[in-house]
Amino acid sequence: MTGRDGDSSPAIDVDEDYEGDSAWGGDDSASETTSVTSSIYRGLTENGRRYQSYRDHDYWGPSDEKQFETMEAGHFMYLVLDYHEQNRLHRAPIGEAPQHILDIGTGKGSWAIDAADTYPSATVRGVDLYPPPIGWVPPNCVLEVDDALQEWTWREPFDLIHMRLLLGAFTPEEWDKVYTQCFENLKPGGWIEQVELDVRVMSDDGSLPEDSLLAGWGPNFLGCGERSGRPLNTQTTMQETMEKAGFVDAHEKLYKCPIGAWPKNPQLKDAGAINLEHWSSGLEGWAMWLLTKHGSPKPWTSEEVRVYVAKVRSELQNPKLHIYHYTRRVWARKPLNTSSPGRN
Repeated sequence: MTGRDGDSSPAIDVDEDYEGDSAWGGDDSASETTSVTSSIYRGLTENGRRYQSYRDHDYWGPSDEKQFETMEAGHFMYLVLDYHEQNRLHRAPIGEAPQHILDIGTGKGSWAIDAADTYPSATVRGVDLYPPPIGWVPPNCVLEVDDALQEWTWREPFDLIHMRLLLGAFTPEEWDKVYTQCFENLKPGGWIEQVELDVRVMSDDGSLPEDSLLAGWGPNFLGCGERSGRPLNTQTTMQETMEKAGFVDAHEKLYKCPIGAWPKNPQLKDAGAINLEHWSSGLEGWAMWLLTKHGSPKPWTSEEVRVYVAKVRSELQNPKLHIYHYTRRVWARKPLNTSSPGRN
């Protein structure tokens, strides 16, 4: 690999016999919620999408059934990409019997639930600004509505704090605060781990036309993120910001995530088929808020966004496009000689 804005990895071999197929589809989940007020669950609805209403927060991500379906596809895709790893949920070496794990921005709660199943010794907390549509969780899993920017009130320090796909969730100053909160609430020697994607769509073989909507997708939304004050380039900044908060021994893994079943490698082919569904189902939710609030040269109308999304989705279905995006995983440790905050 090269520097963070110029990463280079081996090209993915193309399956020359691939002619396209239907996108992978997951099953729907029940819309049961944790015990919270119905007003929080209903959230606020804008342009046909529901957003959290826990606090006044200009965050692009919807919190509705369509978005939960997208989250599930993304979770499954990352599990497939790490299929041959002994632990597909994280890289941080936390041992076989951790006691306390926190998942910030848990979304549907899939990662937290899987972590609770993997570590019966641990209490796994998944937190987000809205209640997940989950009716049952393992007895050692707790899904909570909470705000990571507020004062943390959990009594026990954590062995691992996990975050995934929180790009655009915070301003740079808020990210500093989140990482500081994480540092202060980890055990000495505890780990933070974060997984974030690059919004740019790429191709190694020139199959993606420079004038295509997909080629312009990343620059379009990086601009929206800058104008919103919550940049979407988190994957390039998170390690440095973690280290600024005091974390050491940082590691990273860079993934090429194919979009579509075009790779020759069977594992990447499966991941690409799932990622195509991830993108196809997620496009409108990813685009609607950002473009109607921060689109260029002026905010777009909801109808303009829907037309744009339909055209991008059509390009995604073209089996001749050998496209992918990067995802970066970073994990880092709290020094052993650093004390945890006092708890009674």
